[in-house]
Amino acid sequence: MAGSSSSLGSTIEKSISNPDASNGSSEPDVSVESLTRKIQDSLSIAKQHKFWETQPVGQFKDLGDTSLPEGPIEPPTPLSFRKMVFSDIPSVTRLLKTYLSQFIVAPDFNGDDVEHWLLPKENVVDSFVVENPETNTITDFCSFYTLPSSILGNQNYSNLKAAYSYYNISTETPLLQLMNDALIVAKQKDYDVFNALDVMHNEAFLKELKFGPGDGQLHYYLYNYRIKHALKPSELGLVLL
Repeated sequence: MAGSSSSLGSTIEKSISNPDASNGSSEPDVSVESLTRKIQDSLSIAKQHKFWETQPVGQFKDLGDTSLPEGPIEPPTPLSFRKMVFSDIPSVTRLLKTYLSQFIVAPDFNGDDVEHWLLPKENVVDSFVVENPETNTITDFCSFYTLPSSILGNQNYSNLKAAYSYYNISTETPLLQLMNDALIVAKQKDYDVFNALDVMHNEAFLKELKFGPGDGQLHYYLYNYRIKHALKPSELGLVLL
């Protein structure tokens, strides 16, 4: 089973997976030191780019570069879009159980799992809900986790703060709008790049929100688990950390 990744910072992925792509070198023997330097240089270059075409990251704007104009910083669209709190755990658990039941491979979350994996923790995981103001019912949910990378050999930047799409459930708010709000929140929290896999229903928003396709493949190996055929990414309801 495999799922491909989509990223607004695909420059990094391409440089790491093929460090000699930029200069067309065909040397058979590449020293560890040389390879490490190429990866470090690629990270330094990528840090200078604006990762969100829809919501460019202002703090890393290239001076004199107007090819991608600065996007507006605005609050999330729904008035009822807010950060998940402890009292939301039962509602989020019900949403997850219902949503994930449609996929061939998916985790079976209980309340303790939701508290451990999805309750917001600064610089670990961010989760948000949409609450119906009339019924006070949680109708939608989105989340992303943090995976920072160190940048070596650059005087201006030392870290790349990356957000990875986690579990997203849309029942009343359109998924496209829900994920656009997640991007806005991530921008406000100073993330440099937002990545997502094409599992579950993620394909519905990747192109519309201008995600660039990555060149990597993520393979799922499940111990002691038998399936009849290779699964499509859209049949997977599992995000591996």
